[in-house]
Amino acid sequence: MRSVRLALLQMRGNDSRDRNVARTVEKIEAAADRQAQVVCLQELFTGPYPCQAEDHRIFAWAESIPGPTTDELAAIAKRRQIVIVAPVFERRAPGLYHNSVAVIDADGQIAGMYRKMHIPDDPLFYEKFYFTPGDLGFKVISTRYAKLGIGICWDQWYPEAARLFTLAGAEILLYPTAIGWIHAEKEELGATQHSSWQTMMRSHAIANGIWLGAPNRVGVEEALEFWGGSFIASPRGELVAQAGHCDEEIVIADCDMTLSDDVRTHWPFLRDRRIDAYGDLTRRWID
Repeated sequence: MRSVRLALLQMRGNDSRDRNVARTVEKIEAAADRQAQVVCLQELFTGPYPCQAEDHRIFAWAESIPGPTTDELAAIAKRRQIVIVAPVFERRAPGLYHNSVAVIDADGQIAGMYRKMHIPDDPLFYEKFYFTPGDLGFKVISTRYAKLGIGICWDQWYPEAARLFTLAGAEILLYPTAIGWIHAEKEELGATQHSSWQTMMRSHAIANGIWLGAPNRVGVEEALEFWGGSFIASPRGELVAQAGHCDEEIVIADCDMTLSDDVRTHWPFLRDRRIDAYGDLTRRWID
């Protein structure tokens, strides 16, 4: 059996980039002490969630890739022989910013990048003000331990993205996330919102016969209460590890890479796809 030990970090954010990175490094070290091989951090982990307002000053939080954060994490990855999935507010060029992920391999080198493709614009999630849509596509990133398909938060609602990652050879889908409750909505809609979020990603795991991990933020940041609930799902959609809603946690599971073949031969969704009949999926609407 080929197994990969996957760890997700569920953490709070604060206003200090240096403090956030230092605290995250401590958690990465703790995950490595528990023999984690792949460690995935939450979306935009170096600071508080920046998109609750449209504020030009917040662009100063962004950094290049490679840059200070990836350099610091690369040293840990090399020393501990682990893969680190690091979401970063990327400054690509003057006036051009992305919500990105850098994947640092176990040798300390950047194995690849992903730039968030689906950019939301909802109350308190004003991401279109800050981020240009990604232009790297849904490419799989090969690392020492596994081939990773990585989306970011809003990407997790799109079955097309999960399928394309799978068809490109991903062995684990990862969705670093920053999602939470708006205070005024929580009592009426909170349980349904969380259930829908988890159900959507578990369905990706089932439909594609693939391991999936989703690390989320936790804690209250101004008008948002991030609901945590980070989890790892098996290719059958089973919740094999899950965090609570309130506390910082390290979520760890051993992912049996041979399970995908077993699941896909019993639930042969990939075999029975009618690829000859799906052309209209590239249209905005079928009139």
